Amino acid sequence: MCYKGLRGLILGTVAGAAVGMLLMPQLDRKTQRSVKKTGRVIKCVAEDAYDNIMGMMK
Repeated sequence: MCYKGLRGLILGTVAGAAVGMLLMPQLDRKTQRSVKKTGRVIKCVAEDAYDNIMGMMK
């Protein structure tokens, strides 16, 4: 497994989250809730994918 690629993926995720936090105050409440919910779903999917990859590497 290429750890450089994984590092790039993590850095991209962090950068995207930072940009999202900067833009979030400009959105209305309904959109904010939707973005937060989608973020939670994506986080769960990413955690599952990470666990699966780490399981395959063992």
